[in-house]
Amino acid sequence: MAKTGVFDSDPISMVRAAELKKELQKLVNSIVDHEDYRTETIDQANDTLRALKELRAPKQHESVSAAAPSCPEEFKCPLSKELMRDPVILCTGQTYDRPFINKWLETGNRTCPLTQQVLSHTDLTPNHLIREMISHWCKNQGLEFPDQIHYMDEAGITSSDHDRFLSLLEKLSLALPEQREAAKELRQLTKRTSSFRALFGESDDAIPQLLSPLSGNKSGTSVHPELQEDVITTLLNLSIHDNNKKRVAETPMVIPLLMEALRGVTIATRANAAATLFTLSALDCNKVLIVKSGALKPLLDLLEEGNPLAMKDVASAIFNLCLVHENRARAVKDGAVRVILNKIREGVLVNELLAVLAMLCSHQGAIIDMEEQGGVPCLLQIIRESSCERSKENCIAILHTICLYDRTKWKEVKDEESSYGTISKLAKDGTSRAKRKANSILERFNRAVNLTHTA
Repeated sequence: MAKTGVFDSDPISMVRAAELKKELQKLVNSIVDHEDYRTETIDQANDTLRALKELRAPKQHESVSAAAPSCPEEFKCPLSKELMRDPVILCTGQTYDRPFINKWLETGNRTCPLTQQVLSHTDLTPNHLIREMISHWCKNQGLEFPDQIHYMDEAGITSSDHDRFLSLLEKLSLALPEQREAAKELRQLTKRTSSFRALFGESDDAIPQLLSPLSGNKSGTSVHPELQEDVITTLLNLSIHDNNKKRVAETPMVIPLLMEALRGVTIATRANAAATLFTLSALDCNKVLIVKSGALKPLLDLLEEGNPLAMKDVASAIFNLCLVHENRARAVKDGAVRVILNKIREGVLVNELLAVLAMLCSHQGAIIDMEEQGGVPCLLQIIRESSCERSKENCIAILHTICLYDRTKWKEVKDEESSYGTISKLAKDGTSRAKRKANSILERFNRAVNLTHTA
């Protein structure tokens, strides 16, 4: 007779088991079918197999679950209504079972389930007192409730995974070989599993521990390149988790180390540092913090360097940071107009960089820089030759602002219009916004001509 397992009767476990089997089959096929398979693939297969094994194992606490309905109310999780196995305290002072409150938070809730208070943060603190009281009650009832909890939450994190997580963080304070091994594994775990990303948000020390191999080197020259790449990529993985964004950005060493990484040895390190800044800048408060820390200049330097593997992430980060109006002055001061205009002339990410330039031109210094860099002919050429409506729209918007600021630029517009009818064509066939800007330029131009004739 087959041994009865957990997921024989638990629908959630059955779904999870099916997902694990599918993932395992894909990994095994990759190993069998490809001669040049990576060792990381074997590690992933082992992790998946271990998770499936733990899911398949019979529950060790069925007697506890069965007795839970008659246990004291203060021992029950307010969400599951069952005996808590890993009680944790929310910032409101309410206690919940860790896997259930984690699920509540991961689905986007930002209030306490019981009090409906808005959470100032989502840190979870172990409630050792309640845990000890539950353990004592179980003992008096003759129920097994061991100190080492072997539960699996819906995302696949077990207590052994928690232990592994803490062990890896400790290894980051050891010698270089242990640091490299730990950083590589954390990179893989945080890439594959959202719950491992969430674990970093549950401790004040986790992110500083992650960065400890890098934080002792102010110049960054003595940091092993692969170690730096793995740590920075792990930081990128963490920043994807919404609950981590504020904590990551406000950890004092994060932004300076990302700025160092923008000049890192490997292009992957530089690109992932830019991507991390972009991801963190989803929060407006982080946008301000990142720019105040001085990160725009190294981003612009990396943009100017022009490596195609990093360009997209860099441009996206600069765009996002410049959405905040007060950041545009710093971007202009750091030479953004010159760098961006040169890249546009090279045909690099023209659409994306024109959008940044259009934002920057709300600052008077950007208009002055555009004139000094010969930006008007470049804009007119794009309007004349580009097939991209978005690019034309941003060009005419920038041109409109320049012409309002400096009437001497009317001559360049007049010459372009006389030779090619560029503005008139856009006023007729452009997007609605482009038509408005083009018509405004033509009206002002015609008015100026009429006044000249009258005089």
